Amino acid sequence: MGAAFFYHLTESPLEAALPLLLGKARERGWRIELRGTDRARLDRLDQILWERPEDGFLPHGMAGGPHDADQPILFTLGQGAANSPACVMAVDGAEVSAEEAQALERLCVIFDGANPDAVAHARTQWKALTDAGCAAQYWAQDGGRWVKKAEKGDS
Repeated sequence: MGAAFFYHLTESPLEAALPLLLGKARERGWRIELRGTDRARLDRLDQILWERPEDGFLPHGMAGGPHDADQPILFTLGQGAANSPACVMAVDGAEVSAEEAQALERLCVIFDGANPDAVAHARTQWKALTDAGCAAQYWAQDGGRWVKKAEKGDS
């Protein structure tokens, strides 16, 4: 059973933090579904991954292509990624469930601390997941590093 990790962006935007988080997940050998809610936003994140990180490349693709099942990182607008991910990273309020959190190695909810609606939605997701018995950790940016601020359950 996996765990849900909540990443509270307080010092950098998603565009800066995402390549690092994806890189860490890829270092573990995981296939990743990057789940969003807006195609234009996913297109922008796709472009950023073509440009960053500067010292490497994160192989990825947008869902709907002929090689979705082969993509190490697959950008989607919903659940059920064809690349059989071990890790789902949900951005911009994308929905997640306790069932998938328990089936994955890791479920990541990444949210913008400058957006009160995003913070409120992440709190709702935290409560739903932990009430369903999912282990969860809450991480926030602090001085350019990720610092664990809270933990619930076995993770």
